[in-house]
Amino acid sequence: MKTPPDTVDALIEAWRRVRPDLVTQPLEVVGRVIVLAKSLERSVEVALAPHKLSLGQFDILATLRRQDGGMTPSQLLRSVVLSSGGMTNRLDRLEQAGWIVRQADPGDRRGVIVVLTPAGRQAIDAATDTRFAEAAGSAPPLTPKETQQLAELLRRWLNGVEAVQK
Repeated sequence: MKTPPDTVDALIEAWRRVRPDLVTQPLEVVGRVIVLAKSLERSVEVALAPHKLSLGQFDILATLRRQDGGMTPSQLLRSVVLSSGGMTNRLDRLEQAGWIVRQADPGDRRGVIVVLTPAGRQAIDAATDTRFAEAAGSAPPLTPKETQQLAELLRRWLNGVEAVQK
């Protein structure tokens, strides 16, 4: 059974009409990943909205939850999956919500450690359940073997991208 055309097929066909010299196969993959990423990000934001969390805030709380103890803002910057943009603003909002506290860093008089509060731990645990359920609902309709193959191919691609960015 052939998969029906999608939005990327339409733009590829348009490029083939006006620029038949272009090699379109890379864009067929990259274009779909971009469209999928935008759609998946919107889906996550909608899922997290009842928790009063943005994806960026979730990422910070989840990073802290995976650690044993607190982290400095610099450590958080290196550990979050998302971009570092607006880290101070995100931390301010999470602190105002009562989900984190900034404590003096015992190893650096000028530094701070960001720590989850009990309320923050409760909030991230509830949001994590929602996030994982959203991911399961957004996963492609593939067999377990196909899903494993796709994950491996994406891992290989991501490793290559990350190696160039270092």
